[in-house]
Amino acid sequence: MFDWLIVGAGFAGSVLAERIASQRGESVLLIDRRNHIGGNAYDCYDEAGILIHRYGPHIFHTNARSIVDYLSHFTTWRPYEHRVLAAVDGMLLPIPINLDTINRLYGLDLDPVELEDFFASRRETIEEVHTAEDVVVSTVGRELYEKFFRGYTRKQWGVDPSQLSKSVTARVPTRTNRDDRYFGDSFQHMPANGYTRMFERMLNHPNIKIMLQTDYREVRDRIPFRKLIYTGPVDEFFDWRLGRLPYRSLRFEHVTVECEQFQPVAVVNYPQTEDFTRITEYKHLTGQKNARTSLTYEYPTDIGDPYYPVPRPENEALYKQYEALSASRTDVWFVGRLATYRYYNMDQVVGQALATFARIQKTVPIGGALQPAMAVPG
Repeated sequence: MFDWLIVGAGFAGSVLAERIASQRGESVLLIDRRNHIGGNAYDCYDEAGILIHRYGPHIFHTNARSIVDYLSHFTTWRPYEHRVLAAVDGMLLPIPINLDTINRLYGLDLDPVELEDFFASRRETIEEVHTAEDVVVSTVGRELYEKFFRGYTRKQWGVDPSQLSKSVTARVPTRTNRDDRYFGDSFQHMPANGYTRMFERMLNHPNIKIMLQTDYREVRDRIPFRKLIYTGPVDEFFDWRLGRLPYRSLRFEHVTVECEQFQPVAVVNYPQTEDFTRITEYKHLTGQKNARTSLTYEYPTDIGDPYYPVPRPENEALYKQYEALSASRTDVWFVGRLATYRYYNMDQVVGQALATFARIQKTVPIGGALQPAMAVPG
């Protein structure tokens, strides 16, 4: 009999497994469908000896010192500030849009004050901002929206930005200075030895047993446990009884090329005619030296593992119904991006997991007073 069954070995499940095992001294069975820990943050060495991210680039950044302090128990850090270029009209231009982006795109020599006037002359007045398109055209105008945002967003989400929540593009700022960093957070570092090594250290505890290539739906009636933490898709937990929540997936093409450097930054976005959305070159992230270099091309798709909840009003309304079902299950904790149908960054998932553990500490006696269960069926 395990004290806890935790479904999913990504950030949410692994942080909670570590906290429960080390702070409560209780036994944890951590399961995952995949053949590895770390969820989408999993990294590994390819045949060229280059550390790659199997599921696309994961850049750690946060303003929360408490989250850095927690993760620093399991990793040292390599300073890294993420920079992204966009391939637009035959040029590689900084994204988010900044002073250099506009000056190079249009052959101008604006200063920050003049750039603000430039944006002001092109903005469209939107009475009430609802959609991703509204956010961008009301900030920088329609021409820049068409060049930098519309094509990329349509590829990424499979629908036009006019049909997506404003949250999609509200995450990407527009700057009037020359700051070309993608993020503005106070802490921007990468785990020095990679994410997988960090997860291995996090889960290296005698109270934690890990079962990979294990589907919760296949073992929930066969493995005895007292309490459940679930980080998978919330609609799947309830056997899709209210319908399926839409998720966007990704297909990755990993290649190694015979050159030392392929592109000037880790990530180049392709918002125009290409089928892929971006190319990642990992040596920029890791600082590795190698005569060859490894890349990942990303192709968004509706088929495959769920990565991103699709931010549309009707999807949020359906999730609210599942959220009500989740709230009625006081014997289960739902944590993470898939279980709460939110597009969280890694630090946000860690923060949510730590906050969940704090609630567990307040409400669940050590040793478990809950009804023992062979399963917690939907």
